[in-house]
Amino acid sequence: MNWNPQTPSGMPYQKYRNVRERVDVPLIERAWPARTLESAPLWVPVDLRDGNQALAEPMDTARKRRLFDLLVNMGFKEIEVGYPSASQTDFDFVRHLATSGAVPDDVTVVVFTAARADLVERTFASIDGLPKTVVHLYTATAPVWRDVVLGRGRAEVKGMIRSSAEQMLRLAGDGTRFQFSPEVFNLTEPDFVLEICDELTELWDASPDRPVIHNLPATVEVATPNVYADQIEYMSRHLARRDAVILSIHPHNDRGTGVACAELAVLAGAQRVEGCLFGNGERTGNVDLVTLALNLYAQGVDPMIDFSDLDTVLETVEHCNRLPVHPRHPYGGELVYTAFSGTHQDAISKGLAAYAGGVWQVPYLPIDPADVGRSYEAIIRVNSQSGKGGIAHLLKTGYGLDLPPRMRADFSQVVQRAGDSSGQELTQKDLWELFRAAYLDDPFDVGDWSATGDTFTCALCSAQGAGPLAALVAVLAANGIEADILHYAEHATTTGQDSPAIAYAEVAVDGVTRWGAGQDTSVLAASVQAVLAAVARARR
Repeated sequence: MNWNPQTPSGMPYQKYRNVRERVDVPLIERAWPARTLESAPLWVPVDLRDGNQALAEPMDTARKRRLFDLLVNMGFKEIEVGYPSASQTDFDFVRHLATSGAVPDDVTVVVFTAARADLVERTFASIDGLPKTVVHLYTATAPVWRDVVLGRGRAEVKGMIRSSAEQMLRLAGDGTRFQFSPEVFNLTEPDFVLEICDELTELWDASPDRPVIHNLPATVEVATPNVYADQIEYMSRHLARRDAVILSIHPHNDRGTGVACAELAVLAGAQRVEGCLFGNGERTGNVDLVTLALNLYAQGVDPMIDFSDLDTVLETVEHCNRLPVHPRHPYGGELVYTAFSGTHQDAISKGLAAYAGGVWQVPYLPIDPADVGRSYEAIIRVNSQSGKGGIAHLLKTGYGLDLPPRMRADFSQVVQRAGDSSGQELTQKDLWELFRAAYLDDPFDVGDWSATGDTFTCALCSAQGAGPLAALVAVLAANGIEADILHYAEHATTTGQDSPAIAYAEVAVDGVTRWGAGQDTSVLAASVQAVLAAVARARR
């Protein structure tokens, strides 16, 4: 039976080709699907180069320096800092790093250059004085780029790359290592990429003590992540001098699967990942290092980068990029640890109450927000969709109230009506004001009163009972108000001898059942107020 009778879209999908019609993806006996991620790759942030060139307003030296310092403080040990032959600003920033003492001894600066003699020469001029550098050479190698952009065949492109690689070898000092990227690797013939990379590995005399980096970018995502993983595993198996090569990846996010591409590529043999904090980059962006690293963290793997103050990371990136981070961005967005749904709120509230340290097991929260500097107050937020568990959680954390279960259900209706009426989110303070108006304000007036033992005396009359509240009920009965206390609870709202007490009472009056509350430093006064507040509500 046709349960979902979809019809053709009418869009010209025939103009596009499947990736396997565009590039040869070698068939291999895949090993990567059986592997698990057990350690962090080598991270290389490219925010200052690739991320920067994607900005409408590229960073000046001051913003670049602020972001560089953040990356250093987070623990990145290899940082791509610019494309010094592309602009005077980038050149000046690299010179700033070389002359200012900003680069710690254990941090390597990476600079980027196209395969052209004058650009390579200017790139080396920029790094003069930096003790540890990687010069990153790139050229587009895919057929469409060769034919349409470069106008050169395979042999000419390979010759252009070798010429620049030889120039780099002549200019390099002892502290310089080499990196090569065949841009648009994922659409380039595998045999051509292997031919170029192996030739450079030999030319640069790579060794385990001085490895070369071959960076294989998914410059434009064109296939599902498993295809990229197959391509990376093929290269990892066939690269010459494999122990002298660091296999690096640089996924973009055109299909929205950059993170998945990176994770599968690491399973397939990649050792190094280039990307940007929060995924800034050309078009839909570079792969997101925050998400990748914290995905590992959520699986019990040390990301080797410190994200314990994620709000500072976010604020710095937004300032330097002049771009906002989406509020639903994984791990870092303003709302990612927040629940509005009632069922989610209830589960989170119960999970937090049950968590006593050790292994993290709280529903709906993949990591403890406190680990990245977020407070629990922001986890549960209230609107008309929220439930009693989340509402009760906010009253408890903000005002020390521990509402009885049936009262939570009653109050949630008050909150829902307010949320439906305003159409807006309700703050913790809003909840308190609603609670106070509904349960604390305007109790039934009995005038001045006193209670001693089993006697309750007020302006109405005096009566006795099996305790102060029973005596109060007797006073009400003597005045024609038949009240029955169905439930009563009390507790302190803070610690210490002077802590205010709050009492809750569910009272039936002439067949109408209502809740009331009372708050006072005296438990007795709070309990009397709670009963009288419930009586007042029932009589309205």
